[in-house]
Amino acid sequence: MKVFDPGTSRTGLIALLGTMFLTACSGAAQAANYTMFRDPNCGCCEAWAAHIREGLHADVAVQDSADMGAIKDREGVPDELRSCHTMIVDRYVIEGHVPAGDVARLLRERPAGVEGLAVAGMPVGSPGMEMSGRTQPYQVIAFGKTGRTVFNSYN
Repeated sequence: MKVFDPGTSRTGLIALLGTMFLTACSGAAQAANYTMFRDPNCGCCEAWAAHIREGLHADVAVQDSADMGAIKDREGVPDELRSCHTMIVDRYVIEGHVPAGDVARLLRERPAGVEGLAVAGMPVGSPGMEMSGRTQPYQVIAFGKTGRTVFNSYN
């Protein structure tokens, strides 16, 4: 058996380090479990799930539910922040058309007291609600036991 000697193979060492880095990154991306609940009659939910898959390079499991209110109640989504779909990822609740970049920021920063992010309603131009260049301003709201704050704004 030949033992790897980094002193004799600089290219081999670079290849080994590159493989280790890619393995670590792919493991971190797959560590989170993305599960989206949606009403089976909703079409925009699949478009939003595709946005999350592409933006976060994540597998999103989709579960249809005829009683979305019960899921939102169970997950603690405030009534005034509700939308058409609810995703659970790494113990966080993602409600509605939250952009992938904001989900990534939440998972990276893990702000104290935040239990989830929400985009209330279905604003035109938000991910999954794109309509030929039309947009409405909207906010991503961070919510939790300590209250609510604006996490991001889109004009």
